[in-house]
Amino acid sequence: MKTLHILRSEPDETVEKLTVVISMEDTTSVVMLYEDSVNWSALVDEIFENDRVICWW
Repeated sequence: MKTLHILRSEPDETVEKLTVVISMEDTTSVVMLYEDSVNWSALVDEIFENDRVICWW
């Protein structure tokens, strides 16, 4: 299963642990909206390419 994590803000320790536990047996991608400019078109494509998308505040 492919999982995409979208992080709106810098993750705290709890979020970091949860992303690891949730994705232990998955192929995982992470998009950090708080770091760089976001290619929104590519992000939409990536959302549809993954089986599961988890958004973190």
